[in-house]
Amino acid sequence: MAFPDEVLTDEEEVVLHLHPHARAAVRPILVLLVALAAVLGVWIMLPPTTGGLIGVCLVGAVALFMAVTRGVWPLLVWRGTHYVFTDERILLQDGVIARERRDLPLNRVNDHVMSQSLLDRMLGSGTLRIDSIGDQSAVLVAVPHVQQVQTLLYQLIETDRELHGDDEDDEQPEPEPVRGRDRRR
Repeated sequence: MAFPDEVLTDEEEVVLHLHPHARAAVRPILVLLVALAAVLGVWIMLPPTTGGLIGVCLVGAVALFMAVTRGVWPLLVWRGTHYVFTDERILLQDGVIARERRDLPLNRVNDHVMSQSLLDRMLGSGTLRIDSIGDQSAVLVAVPHVQQVQTLLYQLIETDRELHGDDEDDEQPEPEPVRGRDRRR
């Protein structure tokens, strides 16, 4: 499931395109392997009688259900999740059947926080929380190489501010009130 280029503007360039860390695929793959092993084990162990065939079918049905819901579906969700950093914005897209896409313009980002658990540090991944103006935030979970991604995000924000200017700098300062004696009697 590739990220569609038609959602980008003509001048916009993709700087970084990521999926969640591959560790998100480990559990679904293990579920698929265990489901297959269970079916093969029951097929080998049970006798080739009608009762054995019913047992194989029951275990096969449960294994198929678990393989689809706990194996295949999480793999599709993992592959369908995109973290795209461009020179203008951050695009977050997820979903398999129904899709949700969220855009965070770089000029609206006012804070980004990276956090890593011990396991995240060992695997080189982490969580990146991006806060933008207007109490909106986005949480990118299981970001591979999260430290480099956070540094790149900082560089993109600074480059965007240099090119387009900071909104706060464009505002005219308010005139100071006239300070004089107000003699009212």
